[in-house]
Amino acid sequence: MQGHLHKRTHTSKTGKTTTRWYVVFDVGRTVTGKRKQKWHGGFNTRKEAEVARAKLVVDVHDGVYVEPSKLTVEDWIVQRWIPSMKTQLKASTFDSYQRNLNKHVLPTIGKLPLMEITPHRLNNLYSALLQDGNTRGGGLSAKTVRYIHTTLHKAFADARDEGLLRTNPAERAKPPRLNATSKKEMSVWDSKTLSTFLDFTTDERLGPAWHVLSMTGMRRGELLGLRWNDIDFHRKRIIIRHTLVSVAYEIIESTPKNHQTRIIDIDDSTIQILRKQEDTQNGDKTTWASNYTDLYLVFTKEDGTPIHPDSLSQSFERAIKRADLPRIRLHDLRHTHATLAMQAGVPIKVISERLGHESPSFTMKQYAHVLPTMQAEAANLIAHLILGCES
Repeated sequence: MQGHLHKRTHTSKTGKTTTRWYVVFDVGRTVTGKRKQKWHGGFNTRKEAEVARAKLVVDVHDGVYVEPSKLTVEDWIVQRWIPSMKTQLKASTFDSYQRNLNKHVLPTIGKLPLMEITPHRLNNLYSALLQDGNTRGGGLSAKTVRYIHTTLHKAFADARDEGLLRTNPAERAKPPRLNATSKKEMSVWDSKTLSTFLDFTTDERLGPAWHVLSMTGMRRGELLGLRWNDIDFHRKRIIIRHTLVSVAYEIIESTPKNHQTRIIDIDDSTIQILRKQEDTQNGDKTTWASNYTDLYLVFTKEDGTPIHPDSLSQSFERAIKRADLPRIRLHDLRHTHATLAMQAGVPIKVISERLGHESPSFTMKQYAHVLPTMQAEAANLIAHLILGCES
């Protein structure tokens, strides 16, 4: 299929005439035997059309030719891609894809033909989102824009796989980099502050929850999805099998991040705290009687119903305020657990397994801020071992 050039003269309503050149390919015949053609163009000059024809012929011979289509970005994403993703993604991930595309992508490039999306158009989109993409004022963070880029990369890759695009425009786009200033500062407590907080909240209803999070590094959703049969009191371990997450503020049960079950060993104090929590819950069952909803969850409201993840975070913030301690997020208890474990000399591989990270190298990258202090301590220990004195 070599294609041929076709010249057309267009006359506007004012009588002005313009000449456009088109590349035309025969792509078979209809069921009635009529010849089917695909037109590419129009180009201002014959030379431009010749260059385009040569490129299209190469695409045909290489098997990457894509027929011209008026399918828009919105048509592809809303009608075809998003529905296909619903069964492939976790509910929370699917919700974030849908929200970001609807809020930040489709209003800007949704009406454009899918085939007209270029790296340059995507770079312009990213710049606009960084400047004033936040509906509450200001721009989106570099991290959020990169997440949007990742979503679009997947959407366009799937469009290419279906023969709707020759190449993936997101592959050559340049999303913002995450540098030191764009990364959110990680806040953690030292061991003394954490101990003070746990002592202060020990008799509060959610005191056991704060203790378990601090001693295991579990994620919020993993704690709320923990069931009694996930605790092996004899072997002193917790098995992470479930997680409760918020999707459009609705509580949804899901699987742990990376879809992997993991085991976390726990200490004697955590065993005692969990036994205390068991006694508290048995008291709730007696009080609420037939009105108690028993879902076998370890941490619940007084009537047995699940605690909303956002509500747990808000309760943590109020507890910090009552204790008059430096403010950190609930997720920072996980960071605190990891940081203290590294400072205590726990092997990185063990910390990575406890946290459920994809690899020890990811753990090292996450907590690189701890390494300088550890390096200094290591230097002193080595000097003491070799020279018999501290350097």
